[in-house]
Amino acid sequence: MKKTLFLAAEEAGKILLENFNKDFIIESKDTISNLVTEIDKKSESKIIEIIKNNFPDDSILSEEIGSIDASSNCKWIIDPIDGTINYAHGIPLSCISIGIEKSGEIIMGLVYNPMSGEKFFAEKGKGAYLNENKISVTKENNLRKALLVTGFPYDSSRNPNKPVDVFGRFVMLDIPIRRLGSAALDLCWTACGRFDGFWEYNLNAWDTAAGFLILKEAGGLVTDFLGKEYSVYNKEILATNGLLHEDILKIIQNKE
Repeated sequence: MKKTLFLAAEEAGKILLENFNKDFIIESKDTISNLVTEIDKKSESKIIEIIKNNFPDDSILSEEIGSIDASSNCKWIIDPIDGTINYAHGIPLSCISIGIEKSGEIIMGLVYNPMSGEKFFAEKGKGAYLNENKISVTKENNLRKALLVTGFPYDSSRNPNKPVDVFGRFVMLDIPIRRLGSAALDLCWTACGRFDGFWEYNLNAWDTAAGFLILKEAGGLVTDFLGKEYSVYNKEILATNGLLHEDILKIIQNKE
């Protein structure tokens, strides 16, 4: 399974690299800023082809085609390009994200940015890795010294949770915040200690399935915005080094 996971990501990565910074078809989905490119579709087709060649009875959940149900208790959760807007504009902050769910639990995940050559990988109970090196979250316990990362949903102006207001509360505390444009990379960069925490609204399973496990295996904590156990089918996520979790949660909940 691990071999197939890496093969699928690496072959899709070749497609991303071959077409990066070149002309290709770009379309909008439900909003003008929610893009899909022909490269998303080519990457997705290659990943699914490799999975089905090796595990024909496994189910698929992928961003562009949706669900392909099958008979086994395993599901491959795929984002063929996480960070499509970045990719479409020649910004090398995008990745392929593939998580494997077995009997409702994420057991393996790989996030691969072919433009940087970074592969983040985790298998349940076996730690998290960046290429060949084991990674772990930071030990920062002072929120004022933290570096955070977030993202905004495509419908921020209409989102009832008012994510811009939440962002503003952190800004008013002079806490530095970044926005990469890829939730999968946000999770992985928190897992390897580049960030201390990440939160975002309105995500889908393919955005977080792999990165969620990678961060947990790196020693991090992941919940929803009520502090409850996270599922990749939740629409909101808070992922931190654990030490800052309650402090960040209070700001999100406006209890600071």
